Amino acid sequence: MEVLHEEYAKKGRLDERAPVRGSHEIRIEAPVERVWPLLCEPANWGSVDPAIHGVTVESSSGGAEMDARFTWTNGRNRIKSRFAVIDPGREIVWTGLAAGAKAVHRHVLEATEESMGGPFLILFFSDTKLHTALEKWLKGLKKAAEA
Repeated sequence: MEVLHEEYAKKGRLDERAPVRGSHEIRIEAPVERVWPLLCEPANWGSVDPAIHGVTVESSSGGAEMDARFTWTNGRNRIKSRFAVIDPGREIVWTGLAAGAKAVHRHVLEATEESMGGPFLILFFSDTKLHTALEKWLKGLKKAAEA
């Protein structure tokens, strides 16, 4: 995880060799000032996707801070994460670990992409499932930001 965090996520890169990769774009008719807090404050993620709950952030602000750790649950999956890049209003990148799967998730307010790797991951997760998850997330982000 340390290599993934330092050598990939902090450099705004995904693991191009990861067995599961995806990206998705959507146009959101809302100002960046409304979209950014939905992304950089994990406690807000439940307003984007109701499956997300139990968010705990280890930072002084309760939001995104470089290298701050946070845990959250998406459905039944408990995820241990850490912020890697925070460029306010432009880009946020975090790494995550759940059930042996290691992910780099990168939001650029122009695109969203993710790579995932880990033992046996391809037995229960695929590029198609990741694309569906990214599409669902961005539709939820659009709805929350445009509300």
